[in-house]
Amino acid sequence: MKSLIRLVALLIALSPLLQACIPLVVGAGVGAGVMMADDRRSNAVILEDQTIEVKAKNRFEEKYKDSIHANVTSFNRYVLITGQAPTEEIKLDLTAIVLEVENVRNVQNEVVVAGNASFTSRSSDTITTTSVKGRLTQNKEIGANHVKVVTENSTVFLMGLVTRAEAEAASQTAATTSGVQRVVKVFEYTD
Repeated sequence: MKSLIRLVALLIALSPLLQACIPLVVGAGVGAGVMMADDRRSNAVILEDQTIEVKAKNRFEEKYKDSIHANVTSFNRYVLITGQAPTEEIKLDLTAIVLEVENVRNVQNEVVVAGNASFTSRSSDTITTTSVKGRLTQNKEIGANHVKVVTENSTVFLMGLVTRAEAEAASQTAATTSGVQRVVKVFEYTD
């Protein structure tokens, strides 16, 4: 209770400084609410996915520090690992580490045995992901909120709970986006 009182007091004290931020915070909250309402996963599964990602990433960093570059993406408790590892043994160990995380149903390990990607390559991948997501929002055949887009070394990975027709539409959209060299479907099908 004391924490709540302190928080309210702090907000009152800072309110003149925060007034311009309120529309941004409210707008972001409404946007997140709309995205969650349109998501085919339950709120509990969305939270589990976020927890899986954090736990797996923390375990990678604990064990391998900066010797690997690995991203963990969980959708409906199905985990995709992307990035680079210096050896095949480490790549395989990443799968074992993720499988030890509570609530993980399956793992698809797409890590490449290679040196860590450069900042330029990662930046290019971020731009590609943004482009694919933008194009998906314009595609009337698929709800953009139903597809998670991950890009690694110009390969786009698509995850989500979709129909086969939606998967095909999303794949075609991604494949025809500038900068995409390959598309990998990591979908779960609802039909």
